[in-house]
Amino acid sequence: SQVSSEEESQNPSSVGHWKPLMPSKGDKEEPEGGCQDAGGVDEPQSTEQLNVSRLRSSSVEIREKGSEFLRDELHKAQKELKLKDKECERLSKVREQLEQELEELTASLFEEAHKMVREANTKQAAAEKQLREARGKIDMLQAEVTALKTLVITSTPSSPNRELHPQLQSPSKAGFRKGHGRNKSTSSAMVSAASQNVAPEPGSRECREVDSILFSEFQAWKESPTLDKSCSFLDRIYREDVGPCLDFTKQELSELVRVAVEQNTLTIEPVAAQTVPVGKVAAGECGGPKKCALSGLPRTCKHRIMLGDSGNYYYISPSCRARITAVCNFFTYIRYIQQGLVRQDVELMYWEVMRLRREMSLAKLGFYPNEM
Repeated sequence: SQVSSEEESQNPSSVGHWKPLMPSKGDKEEPEGGCQDAGGVDEPQSTEQLNVSRLRSSSVEIREKGSEFLRDELHKAQKELKLKDKECERLSKVREQLEQELEELTASLFEEAHKMVREANTKQAAAEKQLREARGKIDMLQAEVTALKTLVITSTPSSPNRELHPQLQSPSKAGFRKGHGRNKSTSSAMVSAASQNVAPEPGSRECREVDSILFSEFQAWKESPTLDKSCSFLDRIYREDVGPCLDFTKQELSELVRVAVEQNTLTIEPVAAQTVPVGKVAAGECGGPKKCALSGLPRTCKHRIMLGDSGNYYYISPSCRARITAVCNFFTYIRYIQQGLVRQDVELMYWEVMRLRREMSLAKLGFYPNEM
């Protein structure tokens, strides 16, 4: 384009003096003369003008094509730039989303870790508390077992323990303890009624002789002590002593009392300072302070019993209480033997069992201390 502009500036006159190639109608005869007159002067000028026009047209075409190519390239570059911008924007959004998810995940992990630490601390504190309570219970049970061993081992027929057998104490010192005792644990079996016996200790000059059959049965039971009444030793005592001693007029209640004594869930308590509770059964079935629930007879009832955790209290007369406590004393002693708490000779244990059987026999015949 620069070359064409320079050529145009150098030859302005030649461009302006171009002659038409086709003559007009009025000049039909002049071309021949004109051509003849001009001769060789006009011919180089026309050739030069043709070359210039060709150059100009070619430069214009080149310029147009170049500009068109540049426009296409510009459009392509703009499209690619837009695509790159979109891709950058998409990647930026993805990065922001990933950063947000990472922050949320980190926060949730920290929260979960703190939660796990709190739960672990809570469980540890609870476990330590349970451990302390268990150790306290173990210490208490060990002390109780030690006390029971001392209480039972020191009681023999020849030298009975007066704390275990309060009927040996003087009448001024003997008395009923307030409150009630429950006998649910076989390891620490002790009922409140066990502190009351129904017959005085035999005299020191009393003669006695071991029955071979009873002693053999007791020895066989002592080898493998059990509370199953199918063995010959307990079967005999059930038939001859326990059954008759707990056979009252009210048969249904008598059976419940027997089961409670066997399962060690019977509670006896005085009613002197107790308010009359509202039981779940009829008042006639429970008896009252002036009527015994077991015999059905009008008697002054100083004690009442509860079978297990039923919440129902039954008022009993002194005679019925003596019969129940006699059986409870027997079961308490054989439980001690079963648990290995009695460290005595077999013959001494046999005579203690015979003494307890005699108390049941006297109680079922109606004999009981005045304190009852």
